[in-house]
Amino acid sequence: MKLKFIIIPLLFLFAISCEKPNPKEQIQNLSGYWEIKSVKMPDGEKKEFDINTIIDHIEVNGDSGARTKVSPKFDGTFTTNGVSESFTLKIENDSLRMYYKTPFNEWKETVIKAKDSTLTVINRDNKIYTYTKFQKFDFSEK
Repeated sequence: MKLKFIIIPLLFLFAISCEKPNPKEQIQNLSGYWEIKSVKMPDGEKKEFDINTIIDHIEVNGDSGARTKVSPKFDGTFTTNGVSESFTLKIENDSLRMYYKTPFNEWKETVIKAKDSTLTVINRDNKIYTYTKFQKFDFSEK
């Protein structure tokens, strides 16, 4: 009987500590250079990416932004083909959504997690993409 009085409050504390991320706080973490680390398919299969020649540069201004594919260079700069996908940000159902629109297509991604060094989104095909902040090449001896 006493065990019930211990377990129930512990379960309650665990439940409230696992609250959803604040979508407004996630917005401040979107901007940056993001390197894909993995994609989890709807069937549970996971594909890992160890080396990336193309990374995503996301720039947010208010409630809109742009995502551009760039290639890192050894000198710390980036090259791009100049193609950028614009998006608008909306908070819906307590989640941050990125709505993209190009002349060829429209789609949305839902931000699952956006922290300083990790970005996770789910797309319309239920694929979960996990990114980490890109680290510039460091050739200095340690």
